Amino acid sequence: MATKEEILSGLATIVNEETGIEVEDVKPEKSFAEDLDIDSISMMTIVVNCEEQFGVQIPDEDVKNLKTVGDAVDYIENAGK
Repeated sequence: MATKEEILSGLATIVNEETGIEVEDVKPEKSFAEDLDIDSISMMTIVVNCEEQFGVQIPDEDVKNLKTVGDAVDYIENAGK
């Protein structure tokens, strides 16, 4: 099982590949929409890539509750348990 740090690092890399946002700018307190300016289409691509990388399922109804990077890290960590 990946640690919080590993999940954050992997998520930051996925966000960087999809959006070009610098890895070091993807921090737990950052909001996907407001701080990182990630639209819903990019977010869905990020979710699919996270599902593949971390071996978790993130249903569409749960995606809307992932407001911040930290929310996503916590969700992935708990989904893998």
